[in-house]
Amino acid sequence: MQKKFTPILLGSDINVYGMARSFHEAYGIKVKTLAAGHLAATRYSKIVDVEVHPGFEDDPTFINVMRSKMIEYQDYSEPVILIACGDGYVELLAKHKDELSATFVIPYVDYDLLEKLISKENFYKIADKYGLPYPKTQIIKITDYQTDDYLKCMSFGFPVALKPEDPVSWLDCRFEGRKKAFTIHDAAELKDIVTKIYTHGYKEDLILQDFIPGDDSKMRVLNAYVDKNHKVKMMCLGHPLLEDPTPQSIGNYVAILPEYDLNLYNTVKTFLEKINYVGMANFDIKYDERDHEYKFFEINVRQGRSSFYVTLNGCNLAKCYIDDYVEDSLKDQDPVYANQDPKKHVLWLGVPTKVFKQYAFENEYKEIAEDLLKKKRVGTTVFYKADCSFKRWLLMKYMFYKYIGRYKAYYQVNKGSFFKK
Repeated sequence: MQKKFTPILLGSDINVYGMARSFHEAYGIKVKTLAAGHLAATRYSKIVDVEVHPGFEDDPTFINVMRSKMIEYQDYSEPVILIACGDGYVELLAKHKDELSATFVIPYVDYDLLEKLISKENFYKIADKYGLPYPKTQIIKITDYQTDDYLKCMSFGFPVALKPEDPVSWLDCRFEGRKKAFTIHDAAELKDIVTKIYTHGYKEDLILQDFIPGDDSKMRVLNAYVDKNHKVKMMCLGHPLLEDPTPQSIGNYVAILPEYDLNLYNTVKTFLEKINYVGMANFDIKYDERDHEYKFFEINVRQGRSSFYVTLNGCNLAKCYIDDYVEDSLKDQDPVYANQDPKKHVLWLGVPTKVFKQYAFENEYKEIAEDLLKKKRVGTTVFYKADCSFKRWLLMKYMFYKYIGRYKAYYQVNKGSFFKK
């Protein structure tokens, strides 16, 4: 008989729905989630029970709510597992890990390591130490902006990528032309953007990087699960073919083809085990044709918003946690290196098929994806036959439909004008 367990998700976005669907597919259960508010991806769902607590994304509300939950679940005999579906929630769980672990299973790294990994600046230092390749990088501080030193010290040429070191502080920085990340083509544009950033409330560091050439199809995304004994037990590589061009969502993948690369798997496995990682990890990577090397941009200490591609391709995300903390069966299992058999590959889409066909770059990978579409080997996170009331179906259709307007408005300026098809 299978052991009982209770998962509790934190958040209410598409990431949460992907995890809830993974639990429902594997175990047929409805999952509770705690969140600061309702979001479209989890509305009208029969597989997610959203419990709203305004202000839950920050302390002291977060820890006050969780202390009440500790009382609620203190007499549970089965494991109660907390799974964060956003950076802020992961940080809060790690911060209060010692206290919360008295009642809950917290499958995340300790706060000290988390603080190093979520800081891009410190992540690159760790990557340096353990031989993980990353783009040439320069840190811009507010004092560099005040003296213009950052323009004098660049060790690489244009174009360059610019992004905030602190994504939380970035949420409070507002100005016309603000984006999640910038691709910058000359010194005048760089000075203009840096000035706007530092005169509109942002005080933390900026990450300036050598721009790796190539369109969206040069990207890779890799999800890994590391068990409680710090051993990698699952890795699933994805090959993004299209990203969201919307300024606040640039970098979010909307089409992922499964891929297999043993060398890349081994690189990630070695890195995660050397740093004594635990839990789910999500890497953003880009292939650099100049030196034929994969460069790592960052690690997300959780599954990503598009990570349902992993479940879709046979490695159920929810099952990783249960096999590890409930069944205790992972310790005797060899690592799973996903996507070895192309005959089992399934394309993941986060936009309408017509958007993918119109905007994805023409290459051999798009041809493979279109072949999967013809064979109906395609899936999404949010359209789920077991959770398809009319209200939910209509809302998800509308959510997908809005991408048509987004691509018309933003694709050419943020993607098409820079990359030649």
